[in-house]
Amino acid sequence: MRRSTPFGLGIVAAFIAIFLFSVISPPPKPLGRGDVAQAIASALASVTPAPPFSEFASQAVEPSLVVIQTVGAGSSAAPGGSAAPGGSAAPGNPAVPGSSATPGPSGLGAADNGLGSGVVVDAAGDILTCLHVVDGATSIKVTFADGTTSSAQIASTQPADDIAVLQADNPPSKIVPAVLGNPRGVQVGSEAYVIGNPFGLTGSFSAGVVSGLNRSFTLANGTQLVGLIQVDAAINPGNSGGPLVNRAGQVIGIVTGIVNPTSQNVFIGIGFAVPIDVAGGAAGLPPD
Repeated sequence: MRRSTPFGLGIVAAFIAIFLFSVISPPPKPLGRGDVAQAIASALASVTPAPPFSEFASQAVEPSLVVIQTVGAGSSAAPGGSAAPGGSAAPGNPAVPGSSATPGPSGLGAADNGLGSGVVVDAAGDILTCLHVVDGATSIKVTFADGTTSSAQIASTQPADDIAVLQADNPPSKIVPAVLGNPRGVQVGSEAYVIGNPFGLTGSFSAGVVSGLNRSFTLANGTQLVGLIQVDAAINPGNSGGPLVNRAGQVIGIVTGIVNPTSQNVFIGIGFAVPIDVAGGAAGLPPD
């Protein structure tokens, strides 16, 4: 017993120590519903939401945007009208919705000082825009996203689709071409973004959805554009020739016109773009 006494005392001491520890440091209280709700609310409040797709799309295509200014009879700066450079609008005739799908007034007006949009589509610096933006212009000036300005020439045209390709005489040292997407991958309801220079407000961004596919309308010169993408993103004078962009920031079309059944040259909710696989043919881009 003398030998086992220290062992027994040790066991008693251990139980006493455990008891004292439980008294000094009691176990945590079970969490109630209120505690759980508060913890969740606190965690959610500290989470930064991801940026919207529109923000990503704008940042992706912005380095490839081009402001186009024209001088000369026959130049038309807008989808159905014209806008004077520097921010002041010069309303012209409305766009030409002449098909059964676009019941509006006809006529693309001429402007002596026009403003339009364009987008760089390859490493050679080719700029896609609408033919009606530069057609008949006596001079063309382009301004790239980095601020570089240059005179430009029409390299090629695709009149059946209202598309022209410009080449700057003195392009910037660093060319940033846009990433081109697949317009056949969009459906009615797909996100659609328009970036351009409406009323001289350069780099303006508008958001909407694809509201129709395979649309058509007739230009003032009698040319019928077919297979167009219809969008409800805002398009106004100065947007012509600018890119239509998907949620991934890829160019899926070139903005060409609007429909307005009144004499006012403003957007009422229906705009059109030439699919990029069609428009890119003017620059020698592959169809796919």
